[in-house]
Amino acid sequence: MTTTFHSRLAQSPVSSTFPAAAACLPTIFLSPADVASLVRQLGLARCLRDLADAIASDFRRWPEFDKTARVAAHSPVGVIELMPIADATHHSFKYVNGHPGNGRHGLPTVMAYGGLADVATGTPLLLTELTLTTALRTAAMSALAARTLARPDSRCMALIGNGAQSEFQALAFHHLLGIETLRVYDIDPAATEKLMANLRNSGLSVVRCTSVADAVAGSDIVTTVTADKTNATILTADLLAPGQHINAVGGDCPGKTELHADVLHAARVFVEYEPQTRVEGDLQQMPADFAVTELWRVLTGQAPGRQSPADVTVFDSVGFALEDFSALRYLAAQAQRLGLGTALPLVPALANPRDLYRLLSTTEPLPPAATRTSGERTAATRRRAEVV
Repeated sequence: MTTTFHSRLAQSPVSSTFPAAAACLPTIFLSPADVASLVRQLGLARCLRDLADAIASDFRRWPEFDKTARVAAHSPVGVIELMPIADATHHSFKYVNGHPGNGRHGLPTVMAYGGLADVATGTPLLLTELTLTTALRTAAMSALAARTLARPDSRCMALIGNGAQSEFQALAFHHLLGIETLRVYDIDPAATEKLMANLRNSGLSVVRCTSVADAVAGSDIVTTVTADKTNATILTADLLAPGQHINAVGGDCPGKTELHADVLHAARVFVEYEPQTRVEGDLQQMPADFAVTELWRVLTGQAPGRQSPADVTVFDSVGFALEDFSALRYLAAQAQRLGLGTALPLVPALANPRDLYRLLSTTEPLPPAATRTSGERTAATRRRAEVV
């Protein structure tokens, strides 16, 4: 039984080239530094293209997935969510939060991690950071939707909200759609300064605007990626122009919206997973019979996308687990190819799988639970308590 199990694991695309930690099954861990190294080695433009293609490929086999809306725990200051999904071969999950006030604590608004497992045995194959990866996959998903729905001659984009995800959105639209001019606005001037500095050598012409209306005027695509957990009306219908595509990213949990309801009434609306978007997206404002189209149906030719150059289209993006599934498999494959990652002693390898209790009585050394000293752990716990 043990031999069969390990032979199956050795055939895994994730585990086959990484050594197992002593007395443990091989789960591979990718840190933020590992993922950043992966992106630097491959190039950001290639990673964004690869992720968009991987997501599109998985969306085209939509019926093969066991899907569910994410499970959310809401508080007055934010949300913590779990996002699971599986096909016949792999299961993935993501833990992700959204706390707009985290900047006051020196923490990112969005933090995430997740894993990939073998469906046949339940063996965890990969555990990885997903904070950086979420920004990459969200940008790739936005560009994929726009590539499907926006006018092909789109060259100018308004970017409303210039926070942590804004550079990724800008560069995904530049590399995947040929956006040349970016009209940017944020209520925080420092955020816009940061964005403009980071995009200085990107090849984009970046125009600083004085208001949402100023940014939207003359834009072919409008991306809203704001963080406040409130029913906001960042974009109103009077600002729309025929033929625009709206990429609404920031409205992603109950009580958090960016678009006035009249924007949705004026547009053809597309979503990822309708049961989730009706609860979390800008769609939460609309009656239950308001018509929307899931994007996978457009990608498979089962439903039309843009039907005329004058259509206004909206992608009400909330982020769906299938996008993380695609990203996790991509990370696993590329990390294996580049030799990135470390073996994580997460699950014990037992001589007798039914004798778990032996772990408590064995005199053989086990992999350490942590490398930090008790003093370092105490200090870290104190810092976390101060943040809370």
